[in-house]
Amino acid sequence: MHVDQITITVEDARRLVDEQFPQWRGLPLRAVASAGTVNAIIRIGDGLTARFPLRGRDPVRVRAELEAEAAAARELAACSPVPTPRPVAIGEPGEGYPLPWSVQTWVPGRVATPHEPAGSTAFARDLAAFISALRAVDTRGRRFAGTGRGGDLRDHDDWMQTCLRESEGLLDVPRLRALWAELRDLPPAGPDVMSHHDLIPGNVLVRDGRLAGVLDGGGFGPADPALDLVAAWHLLDDAPRAELRRLLGCDDVEWARGRAWAFHQAMGLVWYYAETNPPMSALGRSTLDRLTRSWRRGPAAPAGVPRAARTARRGSPTSSG
Repeated sequence: MHVDQITITVEDARRLVDEQFPQWRGLPLRAVASAGTVNAIIRIGDGLTARFPLRGRDPVRVRAELEAEAAAARELAACSPVPTPRPVAIGEPGEGYPLPWSVQTWVPGRVATPHEPAGSTAFARDLAAFISALRAVDTRGRRFAGTGRGGDLRDHDDWMQTCLRESEGLLDVPRLRALWAELRDLPPAGPDVMSHHDLIPGNVLVRDGRLAGVLDGGGFGPADPALDLVAAWHLLDDAPRAELRRLLGCDDVEWARGRAWAFHQAMGLVWYYAETNPPMSALGRSTLDRLTRSWRRGPAAPAGVPRAARTARRGSPTSSG
């Protein structure tokens, strides 16, 4: 999927686990099939999961990131109304694998898809309770400080232009370009709140049409209050999506900004993973289909909301998608 991607085999993982964590030598290892793009996942017995970063970078930086993710995951686990993975250990580079890696608890459940449980109102209510619980956590004065999704929409113009250019021949680019031109100028939705940051189907677990758990809590932190609303477009059909909005009490601006973040993410998925990760590319298409079907020509700013002045801020930091 990535030009600098690292390969990790179960045999490599066995060697690393046995050498660094002898208490787990007797536990079976098995790879977890996943459409994920950041980590290779290998289960350790029934209760643990090893996560091996796929991108080749500086080991010191990777360890710092894993430590920060572990702290965020602990904070998320303490407030989440559903199970989330808890950090257990951080492994070191070794033979066959050049980076630090992490071990977390295993959370049972079936990974959601864009189509299941898309029609479940009960799931939408569970999702609203999850997002509400995160928003209730004190930010302790923290604010969004990253370069990815969660800050100023207009900071992503360069990345979006890349996505639009690369999507020629794959998508209806003129229509999507017009939609981004409107979405990018939406005014702020309010002060930052605590957010999961990546509520895509691959990070959501379901059981019997209900929310069973949420994965990948390492990004938990402050962001635009609309950021977690991407789940409304990645996961839900019209009626459950309307129920989610009602329960969260989203005003027009917040709801529209949630659409904007979902659009931003989906545009990066379709072309980037078209050949290397078809399920992720298909997720982008599914989300864009929901977004464009609900879009009506006219001002993107909801009725009664002054349209933000169009600015010419270009060359800002871009997102990796």
